[in-house]
Amino acid sequence: MTIEDLEEIKDVLKNDFDDFWNYNILSQELQNENSYYIVAKDEQEQIVGFAGVQFILDEADITNIVTKKSARNCGIATKLMEKLIKICEQKNISNITLEVNENNIYAIKLYEKFDFKEIGRRKKYYNGIDTAIIMELKK
Repeated sequence: MTIEDLEEIKDVLKNDFDDFWNYNILSQELQNENSYYIVAKDEQEQIVGFAGVQFILDEADITNIVTKKSARNCGIATKLMEKLIKICEQKNISNITLEVNENNIYAIKLYEKFDFKEIGRRKKYYNGIDTAIIMELKK
């Protein structure tokens, strides 16, 4: 993902994707030398998804996998996850973590498909209400 990609989706980020990753946060992430973001594009070269990972020493933390609402259930998140795991493997990172809202059943199923396992929970993590499930993949 480049700043140009972010500019392309800036005006539709909240409505077409999700509201928890806003322009300012993503812009900061793109400037962070420990973060790496990728995009998925459709046949018309429109961005239909993006994902990020942050590297901390010899570990990686997947920060997000987001698919455009109108393009969900098309395998985009699966392809983004495959790419993130491949990037981690190329960096010889064998421990990948992430957190997911306990109510996000689709995301949990995606992560389980890649053999992520629950290793903990953070109560009332999201908006002081929902619990975060911490998951890990060891390669």
